Amino acid sequence: MQAVKTYRFWVALIGFCISATAGMSVYAQPAPGGAARQTTPPKTAAAGVEREADTIVAVVNKEVITRRELDARVRLAKRDMAGQRMQPPPDNVLELQVLQRLITEKLELQEGRRLNIQITPAMINSAIETIAKRNNATVAQVRQQLQASGIPWSDYENLIRRELLLERLRQTVVDRTILITDGEVDAFLREQKAREAGGLPSVRPTPAPAPPPPPPPKPQAVQPAIMGIAQILVRVPEGASAEEVAALRKKAQDLLARVRKGESFESVAKASSDGPEASLGGDLGVRPLNGWPDLFLKAVANVPDGRISNILQSPNGFHILKVVGRAGGAPPPQAQPAPPPPPTSADPQLPKGPMPVEQTQARHILLKSSTVMTDDVARQRLLGIRQRIVQGGESFGDLARRFSNDTSAPQGGDLGWLNPGETVPPFEKAMNALKIGEVSEPVKSPFGWHLILVEGRRTQDMADQYLRNQVRQRLFIQRSDAEFEAWLQRVRNLSFIDNRLEKTERLNRN
Repeated sequence: MQAVKTYRFWVALIGFCISATAGMSVYAQPAPGGAARQTTPPKTAAAGVEREADTIVAVVNKEVITRRELDARVRLAKRDMAGQRMQPPPDNVLELQVLQRLITEKLELQEGRRLNIQITPAMINSAIETIAKRNNATVAQVRQQLQASGIPWSDYENLIRRELLLERLRQTVVDRTILITDGEVDAFLREQKAREAGGLPSVRPTPAPAPPPPPPPKPQAVQPAIMGIAQILVRVPEGASAEEVAALRKKAQDLLARVRKGESFESVAKASSDGPEASLGGDLGVRPLNGWPDLFLKAVANVPDGRISNILQSPNGFHILKVVGRAGGAPPPQAQPAPPPPPTSADPQLPKGPMPVEQTQARHILLKSSTVMTDDVARQRLLGIRQRIVQGGESFGDLARRFSNDTSAPQGGDLGWLNPGETVPPFEKAMNALKIGEVSEPVKSPFGWHLILVEGRRTQDMADQYLRNQVRQRLFIQRSDAEFEAWLQRVRNLSFIDNRLEKTERLNRN
């Protein structure tokens, strides 16, 4: 069923709205072959310049990152910041930040190859078509806007390729291990209702001889506690000497002093942090408490919201943490509770009134394309299976159990009742065109070739289920993000990383 029900992936991709393509290009992969040019010095009059451009700035396991790749990404980062009217940090700091991101991307690509995750051109084209459609545009209009922004189409395709790869990585190493229980959904909904019940501002009464009675206490929060953190990281390279560690600790102390004297935490992070999130002002996002390292939780246990921790040392270096905010959990006792924060666009809203939805009950048989199962072979095989169902009277469910490559095969290909938008567009279009009891011709989607059987249709009030799905999805993404970051850190710890630019910067400082 995972091959068809892809709601999380499409929700994630919709963030790539067309109007923000200039900013997104910062994260595009360099053109293939960029790393293969650094070993042979060009024999031209400008050989010295070319050699400098092709200098290796980092080695990630057996692959290299060149000066040319880094310079190209730094230019894109500067253009992105200029578009957002952000003041970029000094060039040497920005280069280190961008290089950290490139190293992370290299590790992700290597893990994708190790796990045999393949992103085909058809999958990229389908993703771009979906993004354009959800932004009420055509693919041609996307191209035009990219050209107007000076962004090559190949860079945009590489961006989508990387996002597809990351999503498949998440599905492979993290998402299958995450289960959001009904109890967690219930707890979140109770907390939201409690906030709404106590969130209306009280009207101050006119002066009167007797004071008005105190407002009733707000219900206790029951949502699992979450917290947002930002950091300034002073990285300590592996194998650093005692003198180097002392110098870096002094740097962290100086940065902490600047922040406590009133400088903006975000500005100091952008200018001086060594973390890959430095360009975001050090923002590490919002996670459930169990998604943060224990070291971080202990450091900020007594730090109020909006305040700064003392210096924390970890294997990565020295951290200065800012508690951006907390929510959920049992609120601390207080004489007069402050009003809850206003709801944001990220908060699922209670639907108003019924939400009638046309649902379709369907089964499918999926044959995934591969080097052995080519598109032609898969299509012909499904045509044969369809003939056995339509003319031979064989059971669709029995044939799905025998031949389908989807996780729904043990259930005879049963997908249950599907809501609009719950399946990929080619699948949904073909399904909607079928009559009840009709079997489709072979249908191509990014996941392979399908036969679809429609077993029923109904109109269902989905107001409650829609809200629960929103909450479940939000909690799932929060936990998935935390688990994926932890997995990526483990991969980093087990990899050989030679950050030559960082070493050069250390020598220059000394």
